[in-house]
Amino acid sequence: MKMNLASLQDKAGWEKAGVSLPQYDVAKMAAATREHPIWVHFGAGNIFRGFVAELQQKLLNNGEAEKGIIAADTFDYDIINLCYHPYDDLCMVVTLHADGSMDKDIMGAIAESIAVNSADASFDRMKEIFRDPGLQMISFTITEKGYALYDISGSFSRVVLSDIEEGPAHAKHAMSVVCALLLERFNAGAAPLAVVSMDNCSHNGEKLKSSIVTVAEEWQKKGFVSEAFVSYVKDEERVSFPWSMIDKITPRPDKKVEEMLASCGVEGMGPIRTSRGTFVSPFVNAEVSQYLVIEDRFPNGRPALEKAGVYMTTRDVVNMTERMKVTTCLNPLHTAMSVYGVTLGYDHIAKEMKDEDIVGLITRIGYVEGMPVVTDPGIMRPVDFIDEVVKVRLPNPFIPDMPQRIATDTSQKVGIRFGETIKSYAASDTLDVKSLTFIPLAIAGWFRYLLGVDDQGRAFEISDDPLLPALKKELETVVWNDPGSYKGQLKGILSNDAVFGSDLVKLGLAEKIEGMFTELLAGEGAVRRTLHKYVSEAK
Repeated sequence: MKMNLASLQDKAGWEKAGVSLPQYDVAKMAAATREHPIWVHFGAGNIFRGFVAELQQKLLNNGEAEKGIIAADTFDYDIINLCYHPYDDLCMVVTLHADGSMDKDIMGAIAESIAVNSADASFDRMKEIFRDPGLQMISFTITEKGYALYDISGSFSRVVLSDIEEGPAHAKHAMSVVCALLLERFNAGAAPLAVVSMDNCSHNGEKLKSSIVTVAEEWQKKGFVSEAFVSYVKDEERVSFPWSMIDKITPRPDKKVEEMLASCGVEGMGPIRTSRGTFVSPFVNAEVSQYLVIEDRFPNGRPALEKAGVYMTTRDVVNMTERMKVTTCLNPLHTAMSVYGVTLGYDHIAKEMKDEDIVGLITRIGYVEGMPVVTDPGIMRPVDFIDEVVKVRLPNPFIPDMPQRIATDTSQKVGIRFGETIKSYAASDTLDVKSLTFIPLAIAGWFRYLLGVDDQGRAFEISDDPLLPALKKELETVVWNDPGSYKGQLKGILSNDAVFGSDLVKLGLAEKIEGMFTELLAGEGAVRRTLHKYVSEAK
């Protein structure tokens, strides 16, 4: 069997393969959605297909919705062209349980998929969608770097500068494209809309709004848009930017899952690596645990997401929940274990959870250093959340997640995952920022990772990162097995609040990080010795 709309008629065949099908007419849903869309999502990767779109599938299956989602991607067109179009926009979602069992579901809630390019007809289709007054929301899972307008120097990046100069008709950056489409909506009657970030970053709605408004203001200076349009995107009664917290591990497609599907008679599900370096496939493998908390500010209505398990709440609750996860209970643990995991030769997160030194590092970052500055959001207890992460989710051997994947874009993450806790300590009357040990150790480990040499002296490929060229240049004279080669090369990075959210030199943490980094440079086995030393001293 091959996954496409025609094959859905073979219900017996899919049942024999142990695959659940959509409980609604997919073609009818798609036609209704295309005619009058209600939801567009930017960022067509795994977290969208394996979680966000599945929410709408639940509503469709239960008769709580009649329309699906239009998926759009402004960056990685191969995802759309190779993993959506050939499969009639269907996706197989494989849920991996800790006992080794799997749930297999065909997800049909994606009504249309568009590789958005301002230079071709796809942009005309997107404009048509945005002109529809019934469009209720657009959402995003484009990672932190998708919102970034500036380079490491604090200047507009090259593509953003080009967009500012050339105007809405030639937009290329995701934020410019969205701003141009909002302009289309404004010119068609200025209907209201919710613009919802679902990315793992602190104050994600605020970051998204800031980027959109910045582009709009720059275009106003150039005469491309009116002051009235800028006012439109700034007015949250008309264009809202709800905050959210999302959590579900959707790792790279695993070969074992592909082989399992083939053994069930499902063909053509092989993974691909796109020209942008993204690993995708017609299936998404994902863990069971999932959380989505969204600020309930939707000026044009919304799907009944609470009936699909989403927490619809206030901005304050979202902020506390997001802060709990992103700055303490999951994301900083992930980042710390990823950079050390790669340097120590690991290729699987669950294997790392058998390493006492790595477990000691992440538990002290979460339970000891992070927990004192976490506010209980009320809808879930922080200690219960981190317990599930450390005791159930990360050790799950059937989640094929890799530290190499998590290490991607670390420069875009450290300012939130570690920087927010550092700032909270610095602002506290009772906590001493200089008392932090394991967050500085994680930062030092990231710098050691950036040398691209493991603890045995073997070269490895550093994961993609938009600041990688600049970071490597700063570290080019540091040698992995020569502590004497360090002569203060980190100071420029450590003092850059665009990276860490504050100046770590002024806060007094730089010297500690530099000392740890020097220890990590002491040749073969130095990473293991240094990590073990600090974990052992804390026992």
